[in-house]
Amino acid sequence: MEQKIKFQPFFFIYLLILTISVPNHIQAQPAAAADESIYHIRTIVLDPGHGGNKPGTVGKKSKEKDVVLDIALKLGKAIEKELPDVKVHFTRTTDVDVDIYKRTALANEKKADLFISIHCNAAPYRRVRQGNRWVNAVNTGPRGTETLVLGYNYLGNQDAALRENADILLEENFEENYQGFDPNDPESYIIFSLMRSQYREQSIKLAAAIQKEFTNMGRVDRGVKEQKLAVLMNAGMPAILTELGFLSNPEEEAYMLSEEGQDEIVKNLLDAIKTYKRQTER
Repeated sequence: MEQKIKFQPFFFIYLLILTISVPNHIQAQPAAAADESIYHIRTIVLDPGHGGNKPGTVGKKSKEKDVVLDIALKLGKAIEKELPDVKVHFTRTTDVDVDIYKRTALANEKKADLFISIHCNAAPYRRVRQGNRWVNAVNTGPRGTETLVLGYNYLGNQDAALRENADILLEENFEENYQGFDPNDPESYIIFSLMRSQYREQSIKLAAAIQKEFTNMGRVDRGVKEQKLAVLMNAGMPAILTELGFLSNPEEEAYMLSEEGQDEIVKNLLDAIKTYKRQTER
């Protein structure tokens, strides 16, 4: 019989600490002069989702882990060129596996001002009848972009959260690293209701800026959504996960694989970062 994982008492204490603590580099800092007190975005961590033995979603011609890595590396170069005062770090720069908890740990270590996790979407299989039996078939219809922030309310469909969090089960010692969190156990998601994100408003602002840029280029806008995402839960800064499009949709897959499409996506993300940076530093 499979043993059900239970939350450890100190995990609840840890979450309560999260709700009242703010990392020092985000707090208002005393300054000798007025210009020194202005908050500046100096460091961004880019997180290409999945990697290694965790391919993510798979299209007809591509794997999510490869598409998002290409785009993240291009985005990093664009940021460093257009925003020379901003330092960029990556959670991975090659096809390697990085445990989910290590991704935001790196962002916290680098005292990042923004954490941007880059992913591709996929539609759930649909059931179709073949002869006298029902089979799973790829649902090629859904398309568009959506950007997610850490949520503590059940807002919208949680398919993306369940899919992205599933990588946890492939990690060694995941019970220890995530203090008993099990992405397959609905009860585990109740724990998120105890969390209050210190950076929810800022994260939503960045997510909205990203969706606006995508929409301006004619992409289908699936909106900004709150989801229970393990990759964002420990981020000590505004953090988002953006879904660039559906690899299960042949047209969107071709777009995300093309040089023109990738360049356009990079420009959208860069312009959104510029907008957020300008608004934040005003």
